[in-house]
Amino acid sequence: MPPVTGRTYLAIPGPSVIPERVLNAMHRVSPNIYQGDIIDITHRALDGLKQLAGTRHHVAIYIANGHGGWEAAITNMFSRGDKALGVGTGLFGVNWARTAQSMGVEIELLDFGRTAADPARIEAALRADTERKIKWVTLTQVDTASSVRNDVAAVRASIDAAGHPALLAVDAIASLGCDELRMDDWGIDLIVGASQKGLMLPPGLALLWLSDKALEAARIADLATPYWSVLPRIGADEYWRLFGGTPPTQHIYGLDEVLKMILVEEGLEDTWARHRVLARAIWTAFDAWGAGGSGIALNVRDPGARGHSVTAATIPGGGAGRLRAWLEQEAGVTLGIGLGMAMSHEPQYADYLRIGHMGHVNAHMVMGVLGTMEAGMCALGIPHGAGAVEAAARALSAA
Repeated sequence: MPPVTGRTYLAIPGPSVIPERVLNAMHRVSPNIYQGDIIDITHRALDGLKQLAGTRHHVAIYIANGHGGWEAAITNMFSRGDKALGVGTGLFGVNWARTAQSMGVEIELLDFGRTAADPARIEAALRADTERKIKWVTLTQVDTASSVRNDVAAVRASIDAAGHPALLAVDAIASLGCDELRMDDWGIDLIVGASQKGLMLPPGLALLWLSDKALEAARIADLATPYWSVLPRIGADEYWRLFGGTPPTQHIYGLDEVLKMILVEEGLEDTWARHRVLARAIWTAFDAWGAGGSGIALNVRDPGARGHSVTAATIPGGGAGRLRAWLEQEAGVTLGIGLGMAMSHEPQYADYLRIGHMGHVNAHMVMGVLGTMEAGMCALGIPHGAGAVEAAARALSAA
């Protein structure tokens, strides 16, 4: 291959590509945080975040990454000794539950591996909780490691079918702005989000949406500390209290631009649809590559259980690791490593990769990734089925 020149493409599942107009919106001197347009822009952004999550209730912004968002949620959900039902469908769902456990919450873990959560098993676990000790059910909508997408509305229905008072908390870090999300319609009580994936911003903002019930739970949660408590942030009478201190001003300018792009210019429904189309083109390519016994396969076999923002796949025999290295060195494309796939055993770890297709992504970006992946497989002698790029093109043209 010729030397890598031109623009490289970071196709990992976060941080995602940041649009130039968002970078430009952020590239400004710090404003006066006591008066002026930053206050109006922030309140406009908060209203937009409610629209993004499909809620009329409450939203708060923290200066943190997604893991900080987990802790913000946990401190406002629980008191020491409370119990939760943690639902795992990949590394991140399990780790959110383990984070709560490390903070003094008793966790009953239902680990579904790399398959979607079974609402019947969740209902059974809640029915077995005759003393009603379980306060919350925690769930990832899309697990960034496995790429499993859970049916959030069905999980809410299983809680209701059990007649259980548990509240529902959803990690939407990998799905926000990419997959359909309707907080109020689906009966979600708390959502955790972050800025660096579908929201097309740098890492640095953790987002928390709360229903009225969740806000009441926060009022008695004794894990809350002055910074992480959501109570001073909701309806704060002084601007700085919205952030527990100095606001993340440059991120707020960028967030305002992102929400304009998603909610006003493209439209939320069309944004979800774009992610569905691009994801299906990638899945179609992998189906073709996997034909003929090559062993190449998507980690989630059921298309209905796949997230539309990230695809996790296997190329056996260390092929995924070799392909990732070739793409970065020879083609200027960086794919994500496999997570939660036996990382301690290097040969197996090298069998997995992930493609991020979230946020600021379009057809030519996806087709470029698929085309260079196929070139790399040819260069490295990795067995694969034929016609993948053509099949992906047909999938796009049929959308």
